[in-house]
Amino acid sequence: MKMPLIVLALLLAGCASTPAPPSWQADAKDALDGFADDYLRGNTAAANAQFLRARRETASTGQPALVAQVELVRCATLAGSLEFDDCPGFVSLSLDATGQQRAYAAYIAGRWAGLDAAALPEQHRPVVASGTLHGVADPLARLVAAGALFKAGKIAPADIEVAAETASEQGWRRPLLMWLGVSERRAQALGDTDQAPHRAGVRRSLNRGGTILWAGRTRRPLAGIC
Repeated sequence: MKMPLIVLALLLAGCASTPAPPSWQADAKDALDGFADDYLRGNTAAANAQFLRARRETASTGQPALVAQVELVRCATLAGSLEFDDCPGFVSLSLDATGQQRAYAAYIAGRWAGLDAAALPEQHRPVVASGTLHGVADPLARLVAAGALFKAGKIAPADIEVAAETASEQGWRRPLLMWLGVSERRAQALGDTDQAPHRAGVRRSLNRGGTILWAGRTRRPLAGIC
């Protein structure tokens, strides 16, 4: 029986199709996404499990630079929550990391002296040049940039509020607590008797897991792409 031409064409197309990517890629990405979401929401145990899974998947390739990338994602996510631990997992792999990875590690650690901004991801280059969050559209990248600015001692008061609002809008409990704490301490230092108690009350409510009523300021437009 003669095979219909359309069926033959479909069979040939299937044989010539691009091979599916290896499963570790999708598994590692899913695990990293899960890590970031769980960590930012304050689910530490779940975040740790997802991170170990992502590291295990990339380690299976025998390529240190891939494992270094997972470590950088971890460190960047922590930096967005103002938690800095010198990124020991990345440091142990830094000799096998790419120049771009080493530049990004220096960026989130606040080591900006001599930093090659051109080696950074595109959305972070203007942060080094301008010292502001303006133009960082992706919420997580914006928090990472805020953490990098904070660590470098260059963050502006307005960007402290932007970071807190970003965390609030995304429902990210961990960075919201930390950035509200920074805002509260700044208000106290300025003698702001309205905002300091309000920020303190919001943080106490968050720590108790209660309902939060926080009226943040109206954010200025943020342009740009991730």
